[in-house]
Amino acid sequence: MSSFETVYWEDPYVVLIDQTKLPSETLYHRYQDPEGVALAIENMIVRGAPAIGVTAALGLALAAKQSKTQDLSKARLEFSHWCERFARTRPTAVNLFWGIEKMKHISDQDFSDTDTWSEALLQEALRIREEDISFCKKIGEHGAALIKPESKILTHCNAGALATAGWGTALGVIRSAFHQGKNISVWVDETRPFLQGARLTAWELMQEQIPATLITDNMAGYFIQQGEVDAIVIGADRIAMNGDVANKIGSYTLSVLAKEHGIPFYVAAPTSTIDIACKSGAQIPIEERSPEEVTQIGGTSIAPQGMSARHPGFDVSPAQNITAIITERGVAKANYMESLAQVMETELAEATERS
Repeated sequence: MSSFETVYWEDPYVVLIDQTKLPSETLYHRYQDPEGVALAIENMIVRGAPAIGVTAALGLALAAKQSKTQDLSKARLEFSHWCERFARTRPTAVNLFWGIEKMKHISDQDFSDTDTWSEALLQEALRIREEDISFCKKIGEHGAALIKPESKILTHCNAGALATAGWGTALGVIRSAFHQGKNISVWVDETRPFLQGARLTAWELMQEQIPATLITDNMAGYFIQQGEVDAIVIGADRIAMNGDVANKIGSYTLSVLAKEHGIPFYVAAPTSTIDIACKSGAQIPIEERSPEEVTQIGGTSIAPQGMSARHPGFDVSPAQNITAIITERGVAKANYMESLAQVMETELAEATERS
């Protein structure tokens, strides 16, 4: 496991490492108010699709624990309002909605009183957290089998332990390959404009002493052209059933470069990131974040006052650019409509039963 924890429960608090302070400061926040947890997701104190899903589940458990009413029907009504609040925090990460639905399912079961109801919700949130860690380790195992010894791997954004409850998805693959003694090295895209690569991925890799080199996003094409990249591994915030993948802005560009140069382009994500209701990437909502994140770095302006800016937080890499999608249930390859359906067979059966 990592030497730090991204999100956990410390009764009666939800505890989050502040990812806006890394790497200069390692700061943990303890939240006893579910609104504070929701704001932490919105303000990117916690980010990364799996970590957002876990955090939302714990935030909802906190909301149930903090309820003042002993009337179970009223408590459930309050809980539904909190579900709506958390659903508004980050629209692209489908793990958020997956976590909320898991918690709703528990809330709707039969309980004799609010105490047993709220405790059941807490236990479900804790289970979701532990499950995420277990899934990430399995993703790492499946993905490491695809990585050749001596590989130079490029990754974008942060899909490590900080983006999950632990171990990571894309970095989980890299971490597992490294621990297998494959003598790999990593190119780290800085990931403008929020610098998750420079601030977070670089920090994680240095913590584990995995050889890594930081580059600006617009250097990736150069190093690929020079034969300095053997594979690209990224995470995902939402995967459509046709294999289209939404990930941090800049991922699409890398997928095009990989296809042009014949380099494997791997996506690593738990099955909770696969949206069974989403047929293609065209249906994935793209979050538009604050222009100030483009015109400023760390609160310091880098553009003329009044300059307009855009910040779509994500883009969509088309299935035809993706070599494989690595999940805890195995590796999916084209035809993704078939292979993802096989990976999601259990989830699809449960969804059919619910409908």
